[in-house]
Amino acid sequence: MKRILLKFIVVTAMLLAVLPVGAAGKTGSVNLNVVLKTDVTAEVLKVLRGHGTVLTVFEELDALTMKVREDKVALIAALPFVEAVGEDSERNGAPIDTVGLTDFNGGYGTWNLDVINVTNPGAGNRTVAYDGTGVYVAVLDTGLHDSWRQYFPEERIAEEYAASFAGGAGLAGTVSFQPNKWEHDQNGHGTHVTSTILGYSLRGTPINGVAPNVTVIPVKVLNQNGRGWSSVIAMGITYVAKLKEGPLADYPVVINMSLGGSVLDPIEKEAIDYAIAAGVIIVASAGNNGEAGMGYPGAYEPVISVAASGWIGEWWPSVGGAWWNGLDVAEGNPINQMYITEFSSRAKAGQDLDVAAPGSWIVGPYQLNSGIERTYYFLGGTSMASPHVAGIVALMAQKHPALTPLQAETILQNAAIPMAAGSKNVYQSNGTIKVISWGSDATGHGLITADAALGLTP
Repeated sequence: MKRILLKFIVVTAMLLAVLPVGAAGKTGSVNLNVVLKTDVTAEVLKVLRGHGTVLTVFEELDALTMKVREDKVALIAALPFVEAVGEDSERNGAPIDTVGLTDFNGGYGTWNLDVINVTNPGAGNRTVAYDGTGVYVAVLDTGLHDSWRQYFPEERIAEEYAASFAGGAGLAGTVSFQPNKWEHDQNGHGTHVTSTILGYSLRGTPINGVAPNVTVIPVKVLNQNGRGWSSVIAMGITYVAKLKEGPLADYPVVINMSLGGSVLDPIEKEAIDYAIAAGVIIVASAGNNGEAGMGYPGAYEPVISVAASGWIGEWWPSVGGAWWNGLDVAEGNPINQMYITEFSSRAKAGQDLDVAAPGSWIVGPYQLNSGIERTYYFLGGTSMASPHVAGIVALMAQKHPALTPLQAETILQNAAIPMAAGSKNVYQSNGTIKVISWGSDATGHGLITADAALGLTP
C-alpha cells in the first residue's frame, strides 16, 4: 500500500503540472463510473474516498460508482489500480387478473412474424418446430404494466427472478434495488417489447410471439420516462449474469436490451464482458439515430445488434378486416419486399451492426398509465426489432442449449439474407406511397429469419 500511495503522490504532482490553466480549479461535480485493475479492497476504497464519495460497489466487476469534483477525474484515472473511468451515461429506450392460456403457440400470426418465417397468417400457423421452451429471456427495460396478467400468461413471467434497479446519475449516483417496482410500469415500452417475444392477448384473442414458450425475466432498468443510466444498466446485466451462474446455470439465458446511448460506458462494458463470459447471449437495438450512427451497447462488437426493417405492404388496405394480423407476406425471397427504416441507425467506423429484423409499426400492448385498461398501439423503432432477434436466439438455444454467445452471433450473421443498398416504394398509413432509401451501412449482414438461423444451429 505504501508503494501505491507514493506513486499516487508522484502522479498527482505530475498531473497538476500539466493540467490546463483553470482545470485544477473546477468545482462542478460528476457521477463517475470506475473500473479497477484489481479487487475492490479496503485500501483501494480509502484512496478513492480521498478524492470523492464512493456510492455503489460492483464486487463482481471490480468496479464502483463515485461522485467527484471535475478536477479530480484525471487524478482518479491516473491511479495505478484504475483501468478506466467514464461519466455515468444516459440511456433511453399490481396483479389484476390472468390470461386463460399458458402460451400463444396457436395464436394468430402477424406480418412481422411472417417476414421472419415464424408464422403464416391466421391462427395455429406456426412454421418452425421450436417455441423457446426451457429458455430464459431477460428483458432489461421499463418493467411491465400493472395489468401484465391481462396480456401475458402468468406462467411465462418469472416473478421469482424479476427485479428493478434505479438511481445512477439521476439520483445522486447510487444504484439501488427496488422490490416489486418491475410490475408497476407506466411507460409501456417494456410490455410492448415483451409482447413481441411471447405474443399477447388482444382482448381475449391470442396473438403469436416469436418464442411463445420462453420464460421472461422482467428487469426494470429504465424509469417511467423510458430513460436511465449506464451504471443502472450495468447492475441489471450483472444481476442476470449472476442468475446464469447460479439458479439458471442449467438453462440458456438471453438478454434483450431495447435501449441505448451515445457512448459505451466502461462499467457497462465490464458488465457485458462478465455476462458473456458467464454464457449469457446479449441482443440489443442498433439505435434510432439514422445517419448519426449506432447507439451503445448495441454497437459494441460482442453484442448482437439489430437494425429496423419494414415491409412495403405494412399499410396495405385491409381486405375483409385482415390488415396487420392477416396480410400475407409473399413467400420466396423476402428481401424484394423489405426496406430499412429511415430512423434505423447506420454503422459508423468502429461500430458493429449485425442483422436487421422487423421494427416498423409493430402492434402490441401499450398504455401510459396504471390500472386495468388494455390498449394496443403500433410502435416503430429498433426497440421493436431487437426482441424479434432475441426470440430467434431463444429458438436456437432451445434446439442447442449449449449455444454460446459467439456461436449465436456467428450463426445469425451467416444465416442473414444480404440486403444491398437500395430504395423501395412503401405504402403509408394515409394511403400515399413514399420512396425510402438506405445505404449498405444500414443493413449489417442482412435480414434474419428464424428458419435460416435454426437451419445453421447444430
